[in-house]
Amino acid sequence: MARYTFRLPDIGEGIAEAEIVAWHVAVGDRIEEDGRIADMMTDKATIEMESPVSGVIVEVAGEAGDTIAIGSALVVIEMEGEGSVVQTALPAASDEVAASTAEPAIAAPVPEKPEAPAAAQAEPVEARAPAPVLPPETRRTPAKVLASPAVRQRAKDLGIDLAEVRPAEDGRVRHGDLDAFLSYNAVGGFQPVGTKGVDEQVRVIGLRRRIAENMAASKRSIPHFSYVEEYDVTALEETRAQLNAGRGDRPKLTMLPFLIAAICRLAPRYPMLNAHYDDEAGVVTRFGSVHIGIATQTPGGLMVPVLRDAQARNLWQLAAEIGRLAQAARDGSAKPSELSGSTLTLTSLGPMGGVATTPVINRPEVAIIGPNRIVERPMFVRDASGVERIERRKLMNISMSCDHRVVDGWDAASFAQDLKKLIEAPAVILAGP
Repeated sequence: MARYTFRLPDIGEGIAEAEIVAWHVAVGDRIEEDGRIADMMTDKATIEMESPVSGVIVEVAGEAGDTIAIGSALVVIEMEGEGSVVQTALPAASDEVAASTAEPAIAAPVPEKPEAPAAAQAEPVEARAPAPVLPPETRRTPAKVLASPAVRQRAKDLGIDLAEVRPAEDGRVRHGDLDAFLSYNAVGGFQPVGTKGVDEQVRVIGLRRRIAENMAASKRSIPHFSYVEEYDVTALEETRAQLNAGRGDRPKLTMLPFLIAAICRLAPRYPMLNAHYDDEAGVVTRFGSVHIGIATQTPGGLMVPVLRDAQARNLWQLAAEIGRLAQAARDGSAKPSELSGSTLTLTSLGPMGGVATTPVINRPEVAIIGPNRIVERPMFVRDASGVERIERRKLMNISMSCDHRVVDGWDAASFAQDLKKLIEAPAVILAGP
């Protein structure tokens, strides 16, 4: 039998190591050529490793969550035929097939995890009502319970602990007290509100670990401050509905394309918001183009695909690109180049957006903007003649978090007020620069 050592190939872009996110094979499994071996995560994206040969997996390197270096052995595959080792060269970044080398330097086969002790294994529990429990301040020790033998026997037959029954008078439990206790607990009383679950430990790996590390680094190194302003989006929502009614085969417009278009209009006036801050070098880079990061919830966690050159697109083009990037992030087809390079990030929870948020900055950016939920409320509105009346209006808060090392509070407030003027007059957004 010949053995083929599959080494982690050079993924490119200066990547030195990758994390094992998930195994698709185990020791003893047979794998066919082009079969999936494992999912590996770099700083840029998750990449699927495929086998260049057919055979049986005899060794694997580590478990999910472990990090291995480029060029290190990932698996050893035993192939049919004579010989002991298959030798090939390590591929370049553009190669699709991983290679083997003469020495299978790899960790020992991963042993099967021992079964949990019998005491730790979950066992079926008989379906029965849990014993009613009184609050701690009303409990008494059994030694203090006064009751007749008949009451004690009845309580025993009913499975009631007399110490949990509050007597109506003179400290003695009577049949009436048992009846009251049963009646009270039948409608809820002090019954437990749920059943006890099983404690579980979940290892933080892959994308979830990257998110945790990035968020911790952002909060640790960036002095955040947040600013929230209320926007009347009644006119914008009417405009959006009119455009969607005649959109044909074009993508449906949400609030985001309008918000992005307004941000792009203001970016030249507020260059400190569309910027990166390199705190080690002490350099702020202000960008001439607006590359918007779109925070997107995926099955694996939060990802931020990048809508490039947003300032060069119209509303329909923005809507189409937002939809494409979100889908690519969710199904895992987003390219590494589509997951990096943003200059300003938008984060939106849509209808669940809450009243206000304090989003965490996507480092090394210096600002993040978060539209919140649209609500309807009565407002005083003044017409052209100065007469005030109460109208039903659609209102939305927009939250901003900024890096106080680069952005002053006055600048953030000024930007929010200018953004308010554009959002509340959508015709100006549609008119273009």
